[in-house]
Amino acid sequence: MKLLVRASGPLRGKVRVPGDKSIGHRAVLFASLARGRCVVRGLSGGEDNLATLAAMRAMGVGVQVDGNDAVIDGVGLRGLSMPSGVVDCGNSGTTMRLFAGLLSAQRFGTRLVGDASLTRRPMGRVVGPLRARGAHIAGSDRDGRPAPDLEACYPPLSVAPLVEGESLLGIEYDMPVASAQVKSCLLLSGLYAAGPTTLREPVLSRDHTERMLLSLGVPLRTMGSVVHLDPEGIDGVRWDGGWDPFTWEVPGDPSSAAFLLAAALMVPGSELTVEGVGVNPTRTGFFDLLRMLGTPAEVEPKPEAAGGEPRADLHMRHARVRGGLAGGELIVRMIDEVPVLCALATCAKGVVEVRDAAELRVKESDRIATMGAVLRAFGAPCEELEDGMKVEGGAKLRAATVQSHGDHRIAMSAALLGLVAEGETVVEDADCIATSFPTFVPLLRSLGADLEEVP
Repeated sequence: MKLLVRASGPLRGKVRVPGDKSIGHRAVLFASLARGRCVVRGLSGGEDNLATLAAMRAMGVGVQVDGNDAVIDGVGLRGLSMPSGVVDCGNSGTTMRLFAGLLSAQRFGTRLVGDASLTRRPMGRVVGPLRARGAHIAGSDRDGRPAPDLEACYPPLSVAPLVEGESLLGIEYDMPVASAQVKSCLLLSGLYAAGPTTLREPVLSRDHTERMLLSLGVPLRTMGSVVHLDPEGIDGVRWDGGWDPFTWEVPGDPSSAAFLLAAALMVPGSELTVEGVGVNPTRTGFFDLLRMLGTPAEVEPKPEAAGGEPRADLHMRHARVRGGLAGGELIVRMIDEVPVLCALATCAKGVVEVRDAAELRVKESDRIATMGAVLRAFGAPCEELEDGMKVEGGAKLRAATVQSHGDHRIAMSAALLGLVAEGETVVEDADCIATSFPTFVPLLRSLGADLEEVP
């Protein structure tokens, strides 16, 4: 599928974005490990969350899906069964990394595979610490042979079972890079370990896993960017090794909301509200940056969602942002929003500079190089940096035909550029948008945007 996008008039209205896929992955996983039937409402409907649901179904968990809601018959921490074939994680790096931790503790073997994009994403950062705690896990090199070292470790991942008498070890690990996926992988494996798990990050990454575990009564303690889990219990209180069924509602995805807020800022005369968005402080880097760049962003808090997640309605109207620098701790909290920030920067007064974002080189695409190519195609002056990019605002944009390279965030960022470019923009290979934001096109159209999907 490709998108045809034309310059649009004002975008106006109130909308809801799909559920946060990061929270959705974890909600499905914890529901599957509960002692009985759980209900998870408001899933994204995207392919990534569907991959996690399918993987759980393959391991004996009863899953019924109705629209964006799922009824999940949890089997308890030790109730998963060996799948009949490989576990296909699709395009979802979160699914693969979290399942690597979970499956490393099981008494059956598994093989985790993914699509062509996921197969290019490095996995040494989870394989290394899992091996250090006694897991039997191995990756592949780029040619599908056994990986010679952690630097050359990619999917598929092969997980051999723990044998009778074996269990995972406790671990104290200083993470070289802040990563919610690595942290969650090690916490999940720590639920089964024979000793405590203590993890230290350089800065705090997304803490959805910690919030959920705490709400479920798991013996866990957080202290800034340090998290400690002891399956034996904490403060003299023993843990019974499981949790009861629950009903959770997933808040709206802040990464999806970022595209709509950026569109409102870019298209003159726009004013819109995105309702029920998750505003976990570890995810609000983009919103915080918008305030720093002088936007009229407004946040209206709403009752907290289940699992300890805050949420709010977000209001935005058109304004021209200032130039500025995004780096350091802020980038950790907005790593997925950097492509849309680069699109927004084309409308800035001055230069927007992104630093400390080398992680973008190993996402669904090399997002620094790919986004640079997209910006240049539209005529936007930009400079690619080793760990980021400089984008100069104010240039008159011309319509372009651009490739997404199978990256949903690149495709959506290019579509926003098309809304303010002169002529008709074509975004090739736009099917990937369904990975995270399947309602992206109809929502924008409902607000007044001029774009259409063409098979």
